[in-house]
Amino acid sequence: MLVAQAEASSVRELGYKTPFPPASCPSDCQAIAQVTGFQVQIGTDRNPLRVNKPGKIVAWTVRLSKPNKDQLTYFRTTFGATPQARVSIVRSLKRRHLYRLVAQSQVFSLEKYFVGTPTFALRQPLPVKKDDIVAVTVPTWIPAFAHALSDDQAWRASHASTQCTSSTPPPADQETIGGTKTYGCFYRTARLLYSATFVPDNKQTNPPVK
Repeated sequence: MLVAQAEASSVRELGYKTPFPPASCPSDCQAIAQVTGFQVQIGTDRNPLRVNKPGKIVAWTVRLSKPNKDQLTYFRTTFGATPQARVSIVRSLKRRHLYRLVAQSQVFSLEKYFVGTPTFALRQPLPVKKDDIVAVTVPTWIPAFAHALSDDQAWRASHASTQCTSSTPPPADQETIGGTKTYGCFYRTARLLYSATFVPDNKQTNPPVK
């Protein structure tokens, strides 16, 4: 039993060192829409969704609010009828905010989980390498966003730098495996309300006899 507990302790929930704040809707309602993004700071925790060793992402968690009737109508007519999201693995190309999409989960429909904080096991675990980042990709929209927070909350989005102040920028979700995209928008005082369950690769403890 002690061995099992020690092994389980290496499993980490990326992006949840600090618990989720309340999602914004229906009061002053904002949603994540048609974008891929990842959190770069949560308080003193910098790069909270960056992986520090090889392993796999096996599940993800999202905190959802519930927009009111008018807000739902706006989101559905503007961004799509069904609120959906998926987990993405992006890798920095060491050039200014340019990232390659290396893996992606199946799409999850989320409306039935509004006002909840569901955890979803991935159909197929996503392999990750050291320094890979677990992002969230939203092809339509999801109410999993908190804003008007402190300055030590920040995230980066896959919009072009010329679109950062637009209220309805064009779709920028990253969906092509192997493709690259510049994450040109950086926002403070806000948090994407998701986390990811990381399981590190096992270390060999009994090498073969030579």
